[in-house]
Amino acid sequence: MPVAQALPVDVRDAPADRVAALFDAHYERLYRLARRLVPSADAARDLVQDTFLKLARSPGSVPSGSANEEAWLVRVLVNIQRDEWRRRAARKRLDPEGEAEAARPVPHDSEASFVAKTTVWQALERLQPRRRAVIVMYELEGATIPAIAKSLGVTAVTVRWHLSMGRRELADVIKKLEVRT
Repeated sequence: MPVAQALPVDVRDAPADRVAALFDAHYERLYRLARRLVPSADAARDLVQDTFLKLARSPGSVPSGSANEEAWLVRVLVNIQRDEWRRRAARKRLDPEGEAEAARPVPHDSEASFVAKTTVWQALERLQPRRRAVIVMYELEGATIPAIAKSLGVTAVTVRWHLSMGRRELADVIKKLEVRT
C-alpha cells in the first residue's frame, strides 16, 4: 500500500519542492526495500540516494498520485539495483575470486546466524535480477503480487512465474551451497 497521500506540489511550479515532498513521503519505504536488496545499510542508503538523484534529474517524469509515484520510485530503485547486479556479474565472470571475497558481509550475530545470512545472500546473488527483485519484494517486503507487478511494470502472471521459478532456483542454490560447506 502507498505510504503517503497525493502530493499537493505540482512539478511545473517547484520541481525542488516536489522532489523534497516525494523524498519525505517515500524514503522509509524505499529504504526498507533497498535494505532487503543489498547486504548493508550503507549500500541501501546509496541505492535510495541514487533513486532520488534520478528523480531530481527529471522530476517531470514522475506520474501524479501517491500509488503511481511510489510505483515509479520502486521501479527506478529496482532497475538501478538490477544494473548493479549485472555489472557485478560481468566483473565476476572476469575475476571470479576477487569479487566474492570483497562482497562478504562482516558477522554481527552468532556464527550460525551469520552463516545462514551469508548463504541466503550468496543464493540470492545467483538468481536473475528480476527474480531476485520479485523474491525480495514478496518474501521479505510482504508486497502483494499485483503491487509487485505494478511496481516492476509487468503482469501479475509474470510475477507469479518469477516467484515460482525464483523459489525453486533459490532452494537448489542453497542446497548446493550447503553441500560445499
